[in-house]
Amino acid sequence: MAGIFSHQGRRYGIPRFLFAGPAAEHDPIRIGLFAGLHGDEPAGCAAAVRLLCELAQNPTRARGYDLVVYPVCNPTGFEDNTRHNRAGFDLNREFWKDSTQPEVVILEKELRAHRFDGLITLHADDTSDGLYGYAHGRVLNEALLQPALRASEKVLSRNRAEMIDGFAANEGVIHHCFKGVLAAPPEQRPQPFDLIFETPALAPCDLQVRAAVAALGAILDEYRGFIAHAQYL
Repeated sequence: MAGIFSHQGRRYGIPRFLFAGPAAEHDPIRIGLFAGLHGDEPAGCAAAVRLLCELAQNPTRARGYDLVVYPVCNPTGFEDNTRHNRAGFDLNREFWKDSTQPEVVILEKELRAHRFDGLITLHADDTSDGLYGYAHGRVLNEALLQPALRASEKVLSRNRAEMIDGFAANEGVIHHCFKGVLAAPPEQRPQPFDLIFETPALAPCDLQVRAAVAALGAILDEYRGFIAHAQYL
């Protein structure tokens, strides 16, 4: 467990799993994968677990990576099937704002302790009819997000609207985001790559899971190639 907290006399934990892939020529790349910040988005939770199961069958897909996976970041919301936690907070608006919500406190400690090289957060949007993602206005993020969208749209279609979730979008890529979303500590240098991948919540759950797992595999492959290329620059 990443941490334990109590709510109304009951104890809850935020599960954490570490998958260490086979060694590569470089130091292990530590990636944090987060799902279930909104408790009514179970597809991301299932995708995180399915990725771990698939890696257990084929560890070479994670060569050079240490993956730290948090499949259920909002356990009371997951239990209640609600976007907010049981205290009524949208946890994905609470990060780095001195929040007292225990889930956020636990995850912020994890983000500071691990100093991830990359962050991937899985979400589902019930107002979208297709896949999309947030690149936060960074070139590397978009370079990783584009192959993720290409891989996942073999399962579900991409949202190509010019406005998604209230933001300007281009071929399913958004460069701005809400304040308070899960992110690396503001003081961390260098900042890790940071992607938010969204599936259409009204699509069948298994298709969302398949699309998210395809996206995750593409991100790992693409970033591994980037690191390999960077060694020769």
